[in-house]
Formats: sequence, structure tokens, C-alpha cells
Amino acid sequence: MKNFILFTVFTLMSTLVASPLWANTGGSPPDASFSLLGFLCLGIFVVAYLLVIFEEKIHLRKSKPVLLAAGLIWILIGLSYRNSEYSLMVEHAIEADFLEFAELFFFLLVAMTYINAMLERGVFAELRRWLINKGFSYRSLFWLTGCLAFCISPVADNLTTALIMCAVVMAVGEGKPGFISLSCINIVVAANAGGAFSPFGDITTLMVWQAEKLRFSEFFALFVPALVNFLVPAFIMQFALPKGHPPSQNQKDSLLKFGGIFIVFLFLATIVTAVSFHNFLHLPPVFGMLGGLAFLKFFGFYMQRKSQAWDHASEVPPGSKDNPYDFDVFNKVARAEWDTLFFFYGVIMAVGGLGFLGYLHLVSVFFYGELGATSANILVGVLSAIVDNIPVMFAVLSMDPQMPDLQWLLVTLTAGVGGSMLSIGSAAGVALMGQARGVYTFFGHLKWTPVIALGYAGSIGVHFLING
Repeated sequence: MKNFILFTVFTLMSTLVASPLWANTGGSPPDASFSLLGFLCLGIFVVAYLLVIFEEKIHLRKSKPVLLAAGLIWILIGLSYRNSEYSLMVEHAIEADFLEFAELFFFLLVAMTYINAMLERGVFAELRRWLINKGFSYRSLFWLTGCLAFCISPVADNLTTALIMCAVVMAVGEGKPGFISLSCINIVVAANAGGAFSPFGDITTLMVWQAEKLRFSEFFALFVPALVNFLVPAFIMQFALPKGHPPSQNQKDSLLKFGGIFIVFLFLATIVTAVSFHNFLHLPPVFGMLGGLAFLKFFGFYMQRKSQAWDHASEVPPGSKDNPYDFDVFNKVARAEWDTLFFFYGVIMAVGGLGFLGYLHLVSVFFYGELGATSANILVGVLSAIVDNIPVMFAVLSMDPQMPDLQWLLVTLTAGVGGSMLSIGSAAGVALMGQARGVYTFFGHLKWTPVIALGYAGSIGVHFLING
């Protein structure tokens, strides 16, 4: 059996290398979407993405299959075009896709480093302590965690925001699974909606901004539609919440460490720097973010000096856990979401390879030619509930349909909030299913999908009403 598989793979590779795919002598590579090469690459991508969808079941990190798929797709393309007049075009195509990834990679790496620094300094733990100690009712906590998720996610990423708010409802909702489940659904919807009107709120909005489809200020036109997307299902779900107050959990000691609030201001200064690089200097915002990382590094140097002085004065071993100034920036870099970053690489390179073969052109002709921009962009949001919104948005940007700003705002909105319709449709939903395992489930979320879809439709209607 093993020899048969090896022989089959060798035969396919030989056929591809020998195939006259480049018989066309035009200035662009021929459409290979209906060739053996195209079908094989498409099959590799589909298999890889099926493994991503079932990540929670098979416990295989999502970055692994897409990394392998990206490598195999470009190996096959490289072999097929290596002796043709299009070999240089292959090189330029893969370099362009990699540059696209590199800009987003370093942008996200800086943002993740700041978020990890704030987590370590207890910024979010202190917020959670404050909420728990206030003695709010279940309904008040439902609205507070939802509103905070909506307000924090435009600055922090929606995944981190959702995890923090979920920790709050898990802490106060012990013994009330109905409250935890509804609150988790509300948090996922709110975090995704909040991330839709800010270039920093979601990877897809960041992609649109860096592709210069919309200016920084234009994203805020989506604030009201995103708010509607959150409020409509939240208003309906609140009537299913249990009545009463959770038991008091008074924790008096502050969890905020030295420098936590200062790092928040450094992060805001970094965002301002990135926006300024883009708006005033016409440079990619990633350079502003990397400049902002220097702010944190200098603060880390200051903390290191204070830590050494504290160790010396206290006569304790260096790096003691009790040292309030112990802070290592490189440790925060190391704790970034590397699986997400490598997943992002695999998706961009794999979809880029399929685009080179002509598949994105086929989809573009059908979506934006046959269906029209509005229908296509609404469908993008529905697809984002089934397939992760990153490859969907990258595909749209690669197609580069000629659309007015109204439609680019629409697809930014739908790709951001469409994933809320299913628990597997966004990183926030998948993460919360793991954090509140057995309480917040796929079918528990599915029960409220019609209500969430009502909010989705309402946000689209409001977008055309106020931005049209």
C-alpha cells in the first residue's frame, strides 16, 4: 500500500512537471483552475481547512495543516512553471504574498506583546476583580460584560477581550449554566461587533486598512451598524437570563502591578504612532507599531533597573517571584499567539497560490459579476460563520473588486460580525467553547443563531440607511 501511494504521488508530480500549462504566451499565467495542478492544489487546501474546522475534535493546532498546505501548493506551482517563461512571475507572486504576511505579522506581534504585558501586570485581572466585587445582578453583569467586550475589542483584539470577559462570568456564574451560556454568546457577538469598526479590532479590518481600501477615520462609520449588531440579540437574550444576584465574592487586595496603567498609555501612544505613520507620512502602519515597541522596551529597561535595585535592597535572589518590578519584554514577545500567526501565514500563502492558479478570478466573476457587490458582500459574512473570516477577507482583497467605499465598508462589517452566527465562526467563539467547556457549546449557540442573524441583517440595513 505504501509503495502504491508513493508511486501515485510520483506519477502526479511527473505529470504536473511535464504538463504544458504555460502554452499561453500572454503576459499573465494561463488559467490553471481546471487543470490537474489546479484540482490537486484545491484539494490540498480543502483537506487542510477541514482539519482546521475540526481542531477542537482532533486536537491538532490549526497552523499545522495550513502551513503544510501552503508549502505543498507552492511546491507544485514551482515545479509546474519552473522551465517556463512564467517562472519569474511565480517568484514575484510568492514574494508579494509573503510581503503581505510580513507587514501584518509584525503589526500583530507588537499588539500581542502589549496585550501580554498588560495581562502580566494585572490590568485585566483588576478589571475582573472590580466587576465581581460590585455585587451586580445577573442581568447587569450580562450587559456590563457585553458592553465592555464591545468597547475593549476595538483597541485590544476580540479574542483576548472575549477570554477576559468570559473569566468574569465564569467566576460569578458558578451554578448558573444558563447565565454563563447566554453571557458567552453575548460576549462573542459584542467582541466581534466591537472589532468591526476599528482597524485594530480584528485581523480582517487591519487587512482592509493596510490594503488602503479605507482610510483610518472611515472605519468609524461602522460604529452604529456594529452597535445594532450587538444590541439586537442582546436585548432579546436578556429575557432568558436567571433572576437575582450571584453570591458575594469580596476580594479587597488590588491585582494591579506596578507599571500596568503606564503600559496602557504606552499602547495607546503606539496606536497613535502607527496611525500617524500611515496618515501623515504615508508609510505602512507596521513601521509605527515597531517604533511603538521601542516604547515598551525602554520601559522594560527601566523596570529591569528597578528590579535589580529591589533585589539588592531586599537581599533576595535575582528574579524572585515577589519582586514587583520583575518584567521581561522578550518574555511577552515569546508568549504571543504563535499558532494564530503561523495559521495566518499558511492561509495567506495558500490562498495566494490558489489565486495565482485562477480560482480567485473565477470566484470574483461569479460573486461580484453575477451576484453584484451587495449580495456578494452579504454572502461573505455568511461564509465567515462557516469558514474563518481571515481567508475569506484575504480572498476578497486578492480579487480586488472595483467597489465604492460604501461596499468596502459593507464587506468589512459583514466579515467582522458574520462569524458570530455560529460558535465556530470566530476565534472568540472557539476559544470560549474551550474555556467554558460543556456549558457554552455549539448547539447552545446555534439555538440563538436566528436572533444573531436578525442583528446581522439589522446592522446591514442601518449601514445602508446612515452611510448610503
